[in-house]
Amino acid sequence: MRVKIGGRQLHHIRFTDDIVLITPDISQAEGMLADFDKACRMIGFRLNLKKTMFMTNGLVSFASFTLNGTNIFECSSYVYLARKMNMMNDLAPELRRRKRAAWGGFRSIEDVVKRTKNSRLCAHLFDSMVFRALTYALETWSLRKQNENHSALSNAQSNGRC
Repeated sequence: MRVKIGGRQLHHIRFTDDIVLITPDISQAEGMLADFDKACRMIGFRLNLKKTMFMTNGLVSFASFTLNGTNIFECSSYVYLARKMNMMNDLAPELRRRKRAAWGGFRSIEDVVKRTKNSRLCAHLFDSMVFRALTYALETWSLRKQNENHSALSNAQSNGRC
């Protein structure tokens, strides 16, 4: 299934439920969203305006955003591609989420790790349950100096494996 928007062909749109439009100004984003809505309607899809939101980068003092006369809700943060995004691009909330996920992964293997003497099994369990939960979607992170030594990242390296 293909949809042409802004001169470009979008493929596999039937699997799309999260889309981010990045533009230099609100009016351009409104136009892009209107084009997308029009293309969706042509193939029988409808945007869920209750779930449609927009976020500015913090440099915009006030902005209203509408589609077909309906106001679009402004949010201060959202989860996209498994990463919590916010207006100031602050990574601390995402690092806290990953740390909680890693602890959840550890709790799921804690009994086995305590009972086994097999260090290879411990390392495998740590890698597959804890480390993956901690570093999931890290390719979308842009670390700043203030986050570099965040406990969620430094603990993973300093604590070792079992």
